[in-house]
Amino acid sequence: MSNLGSAILEPLMVRNPAGPRITYYDDATGERIECSTVTLANWAAKTGNLLRDEMGAAAGTRVAVLLPAHWQTAAVLLGIWWIGAEAVLGGGDAEMALCTGDRLDEADAAVSGGEVAVLSLDPFGKPVANLPVGVTDYATAVRVHGDQMVPERQPGLALNGRSVDDVLAAARSAAEQQGLTAEDRVLSSAPWDTADDVIAHLVAPYVAGASIVQVANADSALLDRRRATEKTTRG
Repeated sequence: MSNLGSAILEPLMVRNPAGPRITYYDDATGERIECSTVTLANWAAKTGNLLRDEMGAAAGTRVAVLLPAHWQTAAVLLGIWWIGAEAVLGGGDAEMALCTGDRLDEADAAVSGGEVAVLSLDPFGKPVANLPVGVTDYATAVRVHGDQMVPERQPGLALNGRSVDDVLAAARSAAEQQGLTAEDRVLSSAPWDTADDVIAHLVAPYVAGASIVQVANADSALLDRRRATEKTTRG
């Protein structure tokens, strides 16, 4: 069975390792972060190493992802898939969770005493203040982990009970329906709250070879400027 993280990232690394892969805006704060394919892969590897080496995840481990559409969420998902674990979105029991601070209660309920890491999503990597004892601060912990990884070659399920092959087939179908190509740069403010959201708005562009400009708290008055500045072709 193929590894979903590798199936997504390896073709992108061959095609354009240094080119932008995800550009993230938050129109409420003015934040802009751009990650190349190499940078995204490095963060995915660091996340995977954190999950596996520090939090005890393995192939088949169910990991609840309680995060918004964000460049760090893309790295988290790819890291989960690189170690052969299963991302769980939209609710459901899991063995560990990654969440924002305001969703810590949801994470605790999902894992029933399992491992939890909290992301501040701060552009400067600031930690989350006043975390309970036993909860991992992602920004602090992930820094010490390596940015290279040997992908798990015997992965479990990948996304909400779907196999790697099922996710790839659904993503390729979604990319075809959207008419996406490797030349596309997709402007989006769509959520990544469910498995279907992630397939349609993250995995589908990547399996097509496209890049993403993801906008949080989108200001409609800025959309035309975003399209021109980022040279987007979709959205």
